[in-house]
Amino acid sequence: MTVREQEICLTVKEFDILFLLASNPKRVVTYELIMDLVWKEDYTYYSRKAINNHICNLRKKLKIDPGDPDYIKSVTGIGYKFSLP
Repeated sequence: MTVREQEICLTVKEFDILFLLASNPKRVVTYELIMDLVWKEDYTYYSRKAINNHICNLRKKLKIDPGDPDYIKSVTGIGYKFSLP
């Protein structure tokens, strides 16, 4: 994947999460839906930590410069959404 003409490497899970969020811009994607579509498993309490870790890694990889926008927004207690500036 390329961000601002700089190639970044994503894991399969990171790519799947980013694809899911970017395919549904401005729509909140719940933890449950991410777990169901990316991990293909039933949602459990402990799954949020795995999702949060992948989102954290994605944010770091997408934010090449400190002034770059945050594309992935948290929706507290619900999930995440992809938002263009």
